[in-house]
Amino acid sequence: MKKILGCSIGNCVHIAGVSHFLNIAEEEGFETIFLGPAISIDKLFLNIEKYKPDIIGISYRLTPINVVKLLDELMIYKEKLNYNPIWIFGGTKPVADIAKKYNIFSFISDGYDDVNDTIRFLRNDLSNKKVITYEKTIIERINGNYPYPVLRHHFGLPSLEETIKGIEKISESKVLDIISLGPDQNAQQYFFNQNKMKKEFDGAGGVPIRKISDLKKLKEASLRGNFPLMRCYSGTEDVFKYAKMLKKYIDNAWAAVPLFWYNELDGRGTRTLEQSLKEAQELIRWHALNDIPVEINEPHHWGLRDAHDVIPVVACYISAYNAKKLGVKDYIAQYMFNNPTGTSFSSDFARILAMQEIIKPLEDNNFKIYRETRAGLPLFNADPYVAKGQLAASTFMQMELKPHIIHVVGYPEANHAARANEVIESCKIVKGVIRHTVSDHFSIDKDEYISKRKKKLLSEAKYLIDFICNEYKNYRDPLTNPIVLSDCVKKGYLDAVHILKNNKFKGNLKTKFINGECLAYNPNNNKIINEEERLKILKKVNI
Repeated sequence: MKKILGCSIGNCVHIAGVSHFLNIAEEEGFETIFLGPAISIDKLFLNIEKYKPDIIGISYRLTPINVVKLLDELMIYKEKLNYNPIWIFGGTKPVADIAKKYNIFSFISDGYDDVNDTIRFLRNDLSNKKVITYEKTIIERINGNYPYPVLRHHFGLPSLEETIKGIEKISESKVLDIISLGPDQNAQQYFFNQNKMKKEFDGAGGVPIRKISDLKKLKEASLRGNFPLMRCYSGTEDVFKYAKMLKKYIDNAWAAVPLFWYNELDGRGTRTLEQSLKEAQELIRWHALNDIPVEINEPHHWGLRDAHDVIPVVACYISAYNAKKLGVKDYIAQYMFNNPTGTSFSSDFARILAMQEIIKPLEDNNFKIYRETRAGLPLFNADPYVAKGQLAASTFMQMELKPHIIHVVGYPEANHAARANEVIESCKIVKGVIRHTVSDHFSIDKDEYISKRKKKLLSEAKYLIDFICNEYKNYRDPLTNPIVLSDCVKKGYLDAVHILKNNKFKGNLKTKFINGECLAYNPNNNKIINEEERLKILKKVNI
């Protein structure tokens, strides 16, 4: 067990920072020795000789000029040591800037760093090197930070050049672990068939990637600062060529593959629902075979289209179940909070807890689930000051789930796509919340209403899942069968209000918000209905 000795030096009596650092070190398995406040340099070295610590942490938070004499004295004593410990320093930024000039400290906390910087330092190879390394895969980066979640943010501006400059700036800031590259719709759909692109739509929804060299430049821009990983939204056409391109040129950190979407159902592609389901499953299997983690971002797609609360819970299970059956080893379950518009925080939280609980039994040694949380787009106000408060409030709720990844949604998203400085600011807001909640143990899930609502949703979701399995029992493994899944959407068993109904999609779902809950109801008698009642009505329609 490595030893860490800590104190404040000279006449500085401020020891909260030292104490906090030593507490984190203990949690990371270090033996800690706390000398207390206002320790003279000679007394410090007497204790160094006594305890022979591997790491020595000193702090000074008073007037910057006064630390110079103390550090000069420390350098003299240091030369007399018969071994070479690691030195770290904590203080206000003006004091820390002076400490940096002495070039002996492997880690300096100046108040602008965060808990994960401390954790990363303690988990790195503790030699006298001045450079901290950064993990190259999402699972390694999660393990290098947890319980502090890694941060992901969407980024893609209408200009390639501005996007490259923005990635450089974000990377240098070290606030973000994963840059989620957002291509424009032209690139997502027609990268391999660019003669179909409409020039007037260039840059609509993201960065206009038109050449392999564009991807290379974007990736190269991230190779600085904390070397954030990069991932990119999946293509909506030529999905396999698109996936191979992302793996080769940006080392795609993980794939986000929708099961039911990016097709005729939502207008983001021309594929039929049946075709896209089959291709989605094949694409998930391809990523699994290539050891690339997979996220199936189904639940919030349904919620954003005003499906009642049961449907996202069922979609969460179907997604994880398919991932496991298709060979995925590392599964990223994304939970979008504040969705749909009109949901209350408590009802929303109950729905998220139900999602988390319903997929938990699927986890085993060959199928690991990582929790990714995010604020929902419906939450944000166009007023940036209001939106900043909303981002902080949502993050507080998310931290109750102990997420591995937080997908930061930039506070200006209700007005415009976040620019680099706004991405950085949004990440800092989130970090401010994480700092005060990462080691806390509040239990919102014990709230009586939330617990009761979660149980109700689980019961209703299991009823719908059992109904599908029984209704299609003649099909092998119905929940992974694309014919079954597409038929469930066509008949409205899986339905959302915003799905355009026609001769093909015959669902009749109507929803109402009551006390912040999104509920299915029968417009004929204006009554709320449960799943048994809803499905009974649909069966009559589909005879």
